Amino acid sequence: MAQLDFFAVGDIVTEPFIRLKDARVHCNINDEDCEICMRWGDKIPYESATLVAAVGNASNAAVAAARLGLTSALRAYVGDDRYGTECLEVLKQEKVITDYIVTEAGKITNYHYVLWYEDQRTILVKHEEYSYTVPKIMEPPKWVYLSSLAQNSLPYHQSLMEWFKTVPETKLAFQPGTFQMKLGAQALKDMYERSEIFFCNKQEAERILSLPTGTDLREMLRQLKNLGPKIVVLTDDARGAYAIDEAGVMLHTPRYPDPRAPFEITGAGDAFASTTTVALALGKSLGEALQWGAINASAVLQEIGAQKGLLTREQLEKNLASPPGPFAVLPLS
Repeated sequence: MAQLDFFAVGDIVTEPFIRLKDARVHCNINDEDCEICMRWGDKIPYESATLVAAVGNASNAAVAAARLGLTSALRAYVGDDRYGTECLEVLKQEKVITDYIVTEAGKITNYHYVLWYEDQRTILVKHEEYSYTVPKIMEPPKWVYLSSLAQNSLPYHQSLMEWFKTVPETKLAFQPGTFQMKLGAQALKDMYERSEIFFCNKQEAERILSLPTGTDLREMLRQLKNLGPKIVVLTDDARGAYAIDEAGVMLHTPRYPDPRAPFEITGAGDAFASTTTVALALGKSLGEALQWGAINASAVLQEIGAQKGLLTREQLEKNLASPPGPFAVLPLS
């Protein structure tokens, strides 16, 4: 098999999107730290349910890379059930190479529940524990994109690090998932240090660094970079994204100025991170790569699920050439 441009590693999942209409949201004075509230012990009506297969951070990234024209593959595990079969079918339709996906006998495919209310969502997650092993790859990929895995994955990470030592030319993009953050930065110290680029959002950064809410973004960028990545990118919802490069220069990119309100936000962060990585793989500067990420994230906001709105390279470059408003990457002073 020819050398892969983009090799994603992480769990794959099927998600039903359950659109709620009878709920309330409570937030603090800054409209942050919000909680959704529904009546206890009652029957709650919902508006619709949409089943979306073959999602999850790594799978979303693999699809984004394939749509943008890269040779893309995914290492993931599915159960020997109909959801596993459906996941494989979706990936093949998206031209993602599935040779490295393992169907594990006696296991079920990851199945999460998305509670969708207004333009936000809360996801109920449960990662099955698979027998993770490092795949045999004849030709080292140009980029590996590592993301969400189950809580039994520490030995898998350690094995991946041993493999990375044998492929020094392969670049690593790291977007940790829930359980990877729970493992702690010290447990994954080698992975942080091996990363060419690292992605998380503001709230995740506070969790990773054990910092209080409201910590200055510049300080978070510096502390995340001190963990070892060459480049750190920190997303902050409607405020856009912030980055610090290898030389310590900080940048800010706004959200793409799409005048439409978000329809459903799931996968916007994955689209941003994976598309930024794809742009770097294509030789773009960090500033332009961040713009690519913002454009694809904006497109995902207009559809249900993490993949339907992902753009082709032609569509993305058209949006980059003609943004509907100011869209400049600026130094962060």
